[in-house]
Amino acid sequence: MTDVREPALIPETKAFLNAKVLWVRHWNDRLFSFAVERPSSFRFRSGEFVMIGLPGDPKPIMRAYSIASPHYAEELEFLSIKVEDGPLTSKLQLIQPGDEVYLGKKSTGTLVTDALTGGKRLFFFSTGTGLAPFLSLARDPDVYSMFDQIILVHSVRQVSDLAYHDELAARLADDPLVSDEAQAQFHYVPTVTREAFRTTGRINDLIESAALFGEPVQGPKKLDPETDRIMLCGSMAMIRDFAAMLEGMGFVEGSNANPGQFVIERAFVD
Repeated sequence: MTDVREPALIPETKAFLNAKVLWVRHWNDRLFSFAVERPSSFRFRSGEFVMIGLPGDPKPIMRAYSIASPHYAEELEFLSIKVEDGPLTSKLQLIQPGDEVYLGKKSTGTLVTDALTGGKRLFFFSTGTGLAPFLSLARDPDVYSMFDQIILVHSVRQVSDLAYHDELAARLADDPLVSDEAQAQFHYVPTVTREAFRTTGRINDLIESAALFGEPVQGPKKLDPETDRIMLCGSMAMIRDFAAMLEGMGFVEGSNANPGQFVIERAFVD
């Protein structure tokens, strides 16, 4: 028999909420997803991030995590890496349903539609766990009413790192709120850089070769600041390089205060 331990409850604090873990899914030895109960007082916009953590000495260890569930969801879902000696993730990867984690009281972030001006195509460019905020946005009906096409590009090193692949490849067919819209408007482009796969290479390679703009993606065979809007989330190197490339193409970075043609997120986990 497998030993079942008692749920790991944590002390309450004034700074953070205690949130109960509902489920945990391990994708491989590097990635896992989990969800916690959503406190009735917690509000957020699809694409935002919040602080998640566990007790530490002398204070809780907290990191920024993008919320993978859309703003209307009853649970808060997250995608995390596993770092063997990471101050937080070395412990967080061991959580089980019934355990508690700390949850920040407020969310924030720039990967929100409020930070973009109107357009026709919305591109999500992500590496690794940078996929998380785009899972939120891709499952939000409001996004489909704002853009003609939603194109999610997820670049990883190995095939097993393609978290949520089957759900995204099916164009969110099981999602009760966006399945119809997604069948017509949503396009998923997974790409792998270190193993054989149907699509290989980094995102910038797919853009430069125009491979990204083949069927079923419709419109220009290049990124166009007149009609395209872009969100970036992933490694620091990817964000830095892409931001420079986009600005060189005439794209203007946006923010909550001043919407633009592309936005980036600078929050990361360890």
